[in-house]
Amino acid sequence: MFLNIDYNVWWYLIFGAIISGYAILDGFDLGAGALHLFLNKEESRRIAINAIAPIWDGNEVWLVIGGGALFAGFPVAYAAIFSAFYVPFMIFLVGLIFRGVAIEFRSKQPMLWWRKTWDIVYCVSCIIIALSLGLMLGNVVQGLPLNHEKEFSGSWTFFFNPFGILVSITTLALFMMHGAIYLTMKTKNRLYAKLHILANNFTIFFVVSFVITTLYTLLYIPHLSDFFRGNVAFFIIPVLMTLCIANIPRQVKRGKFRYAFLSSSATIALLLIMVALEAFPFLLYSPQNPENSITVHNAASSEQTMKILLIIALIGTPLVGIYTGFVFWTFKGKVTLDEMSY
Repeated sequence: MFLNIDYNVWWYLIFGAIISGYAILDGFDLGAGALHLFLNKEESRRIAINAIAPIWDGNEVWLVIGGGALFAGFPVAYAAIFSAFYVPFMIFLVGLIFRGVAIEFRSKQPMLWWRKTWDIVYCVSCIIIALSLGLMLGNVVQGLPLNHEKEFSGSWTFFFNPFGILVSITTLALFMMHGAIYLTMKTKNRLYAKLHILANNFTIFFVVSFVITTLYTLLYIPHLSDFFRGNVAFFIIPVLMTLCIANIPRQVKRGKFRYAFLSSSATIALLLIMVALEAFPFLLYSPQNPENSITVHNAASSEQTMKILLIIALIGTPLVGIYTGFVFWTFKGKVTLDEMSY
């Protein structure tokens, strides 16, 4: 039972918390980049980039910690997931590289063609990263064909199934909404008004995508709701998530973007909590051969290793959280351009 917590389950919870932190923090960075080409003026694009410039690379630290947590705590799952998702993961890494390069290179030259080229690279790379994350998440949740050696036995084209594609699009929509809300908090005047409209539009995009994906899940992948059918008390989680989603357009309409941002952050966290509960105890489920599935127990490191990892996590994770909070506090407020800006 989920509440029967041992070291493996604790590490599963910590890993989930780290991934949630990454999705919330880098989610608005990616969303801000994905909507970048909707901003037509040079000044608007510079302000949008400078809104995330001091924090985007720090937010990616959570991704590195997540990869390390998976490798150290669940090495069998790490090997299976990264070998199975070799193609989408390499596309994801290329997107990460070009996003960083685009941010740093864009303002190095004054030529219009130079800046437009890097604007396109920046936007496309952010879209690719978001779609890749959604595609991998959708396939992990749905399950993959695994052989008796717990290795992926399908082809890379398997990933482009209806559920994976729907989760991919929903992830992009969620990040674009999240990013638009964040940029609205960081801007003023005409750009603020423009982003207010974009936040409304991307909220609609997300809600429509989310509803379609939810209906598809209930109709064609019913096992993903087994946990909530068997544990009625946990039904409070999807209820809270629904209330958070409903609160986003309400706060956007009122111009209370800080509350809208908190609601979108809570939506991301609650969605991932639902995924974690529905998937548990599986880290990688094999629908065709359930006996080949990878769980938190058959994929885990030794008990002694888990004890050491938990001690390290209890020390290190709060430090990363404090650092992240300090950076956000240092660069709080509206963005203004000066000679040091990108």
